[in-house]
Amino acid sequence: MDKELLLKNLRVIPDYPKKGIMFQDVSTLFKNAECLEEMKKELVRLYKDKGITKVVGVESRGFVMGSILASELGAGFVMARKPGKLPANTIRAKYRKEYGFDSIEIHADAINRDDVLLLHDDLLATGGSMQAVYDLCMHFHPKKVYINFLFELDMEGLEGHKALGEDKDVTVLLKITG
Repeated sequence: MDKELLLKNLRVIPDYPKKGIMFQDVSTLFKNAECLEEMKKELVRLYKDKGITKVVGVESRGFVMGSILASELGAGFVMARKPGKLPANTIRAKYRKEYGFDSIEIHADAINRDDVLLLHDDLLATGGSMQAVYDLCMHFHPKKVYINFLFELDMEGLEGHKALGEDKDVTVLLKITG
């Protein structure tokens, strides 16, 4: 994987969405066909032999690579969304983010016990949103759960990898230190 290509095309926006946050904007990677292909190839390589039956993409940037990956793996795609965005019965979890609190929902019939899941999001910071998605998915007792992020912010005070726990199978394409 060409890490330099991805890092060179990642846009950083200071003080967004509030002062002190260095927002890592992956939309610049999604609009670049070479970057998109590079990420897709690496994700497929990591998960092609894991028996994934459903990819769970986390709102909203996790939908992009998550749906591409689901298609490449021959798996279904499940959306983990902000409250009120899904039309059928849902289950919900509340979580803490690096700049406040939020909630996430999935459809109550989205996952079953026979599923092997890949939970995917763009960025690991505090781990709060992914832990909430993981907890929602575990409600269904799937066979196995893998977790993936495109990037991890490896910065003081975030410790998202540690927050998710050593017992989870977590992969990250690139770590951003600072």
